[in-house]
Amino acid sequence: MSDDVLLTSLLTAVTSAPDDVPLRLHVAGLLSERGRSAEALQHCIQVLARDASNTDAMGLLQRLTSGITAPPTPDVAAAPPPAEPAPVAPPAPDRTGQHRLQGYDWTHAEEEVAGTPEPVLAHGESSPVVEDIEQPGIRLADVGGMEDVKQRLELAFLGPMRNPELAKAFGKTLTGGLLLYGPPGCGKTFIARAVAGELGANFFTVGISDVLEMYTGQSERNMARIFAEARRRAPCVLFFDELDALGQKRSQLSHASSMRNTVNQMLSEMDSLGGNNDGVFTLGATNHPWDIDSALRRPGRFDRMVLVLPPDAPARAAILRYHLRDRPVAEVDLDRIVRLTEHFSGADVAHVCTTAAERALALSMQIGRLHALTTKDLEAAVKEVRPSTGAWFATARNVVAFSNSDGDYDDLSAYLRKHKKL
Repeated sequence: MSDDVLLTSLLTAVTSAPDDVPLRLHVAGLLSERGRSAEALQHCIQVLARDASNTDAMGLLQRLTSGITAPPTPDVAAAPPPAEPAPVAPPAPDRTGQHRLQGYDWTHAEEEVAGTPEPVLAHGESSPVVEDIEQPGIRLADVGGMEDVKQRLELAFLGPMRNPELAKAFGKTLTGGLLLYGPPGCGKTFIARAVAGELGANFFTVGISDVLEMYTGQSERNMARIFAEARRRAPCVLFFDELDALGQKRSQLSHASSMRNTVNQMLSEMDSLGGNNDGVFTLGATNHPWDIDSALRRPGRFDRMVLVLPPDAPARAAILRYHLRDRPVAEVDLDRIVRLTEHFSGADVAHVCTTAAERALALSMQIGRLHALTTKDLEAAVKEVRPSTGAWFATARNVVAFSNSDGDYDDLSAYLRKHKKL
């Protein structure tokens, strides 16, 4: 029996016996060995939900998440656009020289947090994670294409910040969070950084390994320290990547699970029970919004969702130009490659360029001279690289069909109706 057939059988067995912890942990290990880290991570979380003290699962979880927190490569889904983008009036610099969003009362936010002391830590505890805090130099103008996403961000999030008096007149609050969701590799993290750039705010990325610990109560303390640090560093965009891993539905967790307490702690911090969240803007990104606890979607929390779809034609053209810019290129019909890569994620389009470059390099070594990339090289790469978004849309179609009674996924439903072949 081949390894793939064996793994498929084991996955089927896990579906039939979801509470079989040893079996699920064995499957997680096999998935990790095959480079399917995201699936392995989900199985690890399920194991810990049933057996929070399982040291083997915690060890595998730490190995998997160590790759998540490594310095990321630039998010390819929103690569820099073609030269000479449309001019955008920059926000006025504040007294520190940092660009801040005009219209929002940053002074008030700074006064609220200026006197906040560093959180008091128990003996032996580490300091809050601060090395991941940055000040992005990118803005939404640097995001290629995706005009619908930009418009939704402007209406739901940035517009009220620019016009606080008008927002107040219409009863629009400046609290709460924003959830970016969609297929993997489509630029959610890049867009979150661009939002922070628009606000002129610090950007604090939080991954699963920044929060989860194997000792009881430590994960909750990590969550509290992260929010305390964001308040001290306000204005700050607190970005939770893979939110479904940290904010999993509590109905799927055992009563004694440490993950359940971690979700409760996040809810308390977002409600600011222990401090003032003025100047702290919470963003989340997920590929599986349907797995997030419903309490995190209530008003004042992640109460607004923006669908980030595979890059449109202008965005794909920008990504292709970006990834071909430093490679030897001959005649390339960019419009044709853009048409051939419909429904490809940004990561898929970048992989097309890499695959084409590998083919051109192999041919160059074979003929003993430089072979510049051509349209044929890119066409051959497109045939070899299949879009990775198909499996996600298959799951999303079921969600839209059976779990959209509250209209949360109307945007996704409209997209699927327009693209029935997905």
